[in-house]
Amino acid sequence: MSIRHYTPRRRARGGASPLLIKVMSVALGLTILMQIAYPLVDGGVLQFITIASVLTAAFAMFLHGIAAFGARYGWSMLGITLIFGYCIEQVGVSTSWPFGEYSYSSTLGPKLFDVPLVVPFAWVMIAHPCLVAARRIGKSWVFLYGGLLMMAWDLFLDPLMVTAGRWTWVVTGAHVPFQPEIPLSNTFGWLLSGMTLITILHFATPRDRRKVGGSLIAADVLLFWTWFSGVVGNLFFFDRPGIALFSGVILGVLLTPYFFNRWVGRP
Repeated sequence: MSIRHYTPRRRARGGASPLLIKVMSVALGLTILMQIAYPLVDGGVLQFITIASVLTAAFAMFLHGIAAFGARYGWSMLGITLIFGYCIEQVGVSTSWPFGEYSYSSTLGPKLFDVPLVVPFAWVMIAHPCLVAARRIGKSWVFLYGGLLMMAWDLFLDPLMVTAGRWTWVVTGAHVPFQPEIPLSNTFGWLLSGMTLITILHFATPRDRRKVGGSLIAADVLLFWTWFSGVVGNLFFFDRPGIALFSGVILGVLLTPYFFNRWVGRP
């Protein structure tokens, strides 16, 4: 009679915790639900949703970074992006470079000097999925593709926040098409700062995906939802069809090669 020794199964090496993936999914789901509710509420509820949806989206992307690329990627991406986002915003508010002359209102919560603390988390929300997409198809042009995606994302974000009074611009020259309240310098500022941040993240964070749990679906969902909600929201809720068309075409064209690549299924 032989005695067999039972060894409990362990999670695959390099795999992400199932709990982490569940929490990430909940955070991403809450983000989308709050953004769906955005045009249906106002006042204090709208202010809460604005801040909370940024924080849950940033949290979801941080967890997705850990799930897909490991803890070193997640913490490095978070730290670098928070510091970069805060510093570039502080420089922008103080000197009007590289975005133009603008100022934040008090409706985005506590500030550190002139920048609301929630703002750097918006950079995390945007930078991670843009880096994922850029690494997928950018090859030697990761910095450019990622920077263009971040710029295009802001073509939806900025007019929404300006209309809600979260920040204001001084427009003295050319403005973004269909966005007279936003100077064209902001678009160039986002392209420049986006390319810089994507370059830093690309070289400073791991690139290999985990063997288990390394799905890119969460980043895909946020990228697609940003485009879809931006088009639908501006067409049917915010009465700004020009933004829906202009920003929708630019972000849609940029995202097409990425989603085609994902559909083809290259590892």
